[in-house]
Amino acid sequence: MPHTIPPSPALTIRAASEGDLAAVLRLYAQPAMDGASTSLQTARATFAEARRMPGYTLYVAESGGNVVGTFVLLIMPNIGHCATPSALLDNVAVAPAKQGQGIGRAMMRFALQTCAQAGCYKVTLSSNLRRDDAHAFYDKLGFERHGYSFRIDPTTVD
Repeated sequence: MPHTIPPSPALTIRAASEGDLAAVLRLYAQPAMDGASTSLQTARATFAEARRMPGYTLYVAESGGNVVGTFVLLIMPNIGHCATPSALLDNVAVAPAKQGQGIGRAMMRFALQTCAQAGCYKVTLSSNLRRDDAHAFYDKLGFERHGYSFRIDPTTVD
């Protein structure tokens, strides 16, 4: 599976390092991401744990030495569908000042190529109902609105 791809001379997509976490947290803190961020200390601990999980990769898009986008890709073994892996794409974010410049498209192309190389039969992602701009972006890329996404806070279950 590729770990770095130069989609254009000005943009590189690569697996994140611990040194990228502060920039990733800034991307997650933007209002379009519901301001959902955490402390750098917690992010470091979570990143260390996640790196031990097979198939999990936090990626960053870098331009001019700056992290301008990020996403998580989890490629999972699957007993169903003839033991064909599937993938989950999550936490997709592009710096507000860089949106509309092809960074998100390059990140999605990279993710989908990675999934195709891994033999995935599908890639899923979910997006908050309020993120109309994100939905239009995914529609334009050819993602299909399919099924339902369900969510529950596990502490509410009796």
